[in-house]
Amino acid sequence: MLEVWNEAASMAQPAKPPTWTSEAAWSVYRLPFNDLLFRAQSVHRQHFDPNRVQLSRLLNIKTGGCPEDCGYCSQSSHHSTGLAASKLMDVEHITAEARKAKAGGATRYCMGAAWRNPKPRDIDAIVEIVGAVKALGLETCMTLGMLDRDQSDRLSAAGLDYYNHNIDTSERYYPKVISTRSFADRLQTLDNVRQSGMKVCCGGILGMGEDETDRVDMLVTLAGLPEPPESVPINMLIPIPGTPLAQSAPIGPIEFVRIVALARIMMPTSFVRLSAGRSAMTDEMQALCFLAGANSIFVGDTLLTAANPEDEADRKLFRRLGLQAL
Repeated sequence: MLEVWNEAASMAQPAKPPTWTSEAAWSVYRLPFNDLLFRAQSVHRQHFDPNRVQLSRLLNIKTGGCPEDCGYCSQSSHHSTGLAASKLMDVEHITAEARKAKAGGATRYCMGAAWRNPKPRDIDAIVEIVGAVKALGLETCMTLGMLDRDQSDRLSAAGLDYYNHNIDTSERYYPKVISTRSFADRLQTLDNVRQSGMKVCCGGILGMGEDETDRVDMLVTLAGLPEPPESVPINMLIPIPGTPLAQSAPIGPIEFVRIVALARIMMPTSFVRLSAGRSAMTDEMQALCFLAGANSIFVGDTLLTAANPEDEADRKLFRRLGLQAL
């Protein structure tokens, strides 16, 4: 199967990437580990500087009280995590935090609100926030839940660069994680974002009880979109007490790195973002992820409501690996 895919890929026009099937993706995923990493790093070097990593910072601009029942999330009103709901932060507070992020080396600023979908009054406030953060010269990304086309048009007109809306896992496994929003709902929001002219940030979470084929199929879905996401965050589940997935068995490091490598191969020009879960990763595991093609991390001591490595730990890791911030 791999030989068939290679032949098809070599015949494809450069502007049109190959169409990935589950079988073709699985055959690449199961390559000997050294061969998989060599291939991923080779692809990575065709499109990116292998020693530059983008620093992003994520701010929770509205915490808790979300009506969705995502099994991994501390902010769901369905779960007893002890997290209190808050109102949307004011623009001055958000802008001040964005200035700190830029001063710390971040070039990308992401903002998340625990909503099923924003209300009209929320969009008015978000438009103001986008303008204020853009004025600082930062790349902007938001995750606010589902969007209809009018909402995505307004965010695009405000200058929002990226919209994040993860599919989380495969379509097959999705109902075992979330029941209040369908997989099709997720795809519809992604289509609205794309039609509005924004870039798409979409990835998933590994270690929620899914099997390896679910992880591969998640990437097949992403690579098979009319336009693959320009940004693909790969998260490792942080088990949070009080959530249904609190007792999930952790994913093995090698299996995690395989998915990072496969994402790089399948979506060669996308930023592959090493996202939640880095606090549980060794330096060696993160180094393998960078070798596999990850070229963005989130910095700061928290990621939404979860722990993240301290800035000094990241600086030390970058020095050890000879990496520079993008």
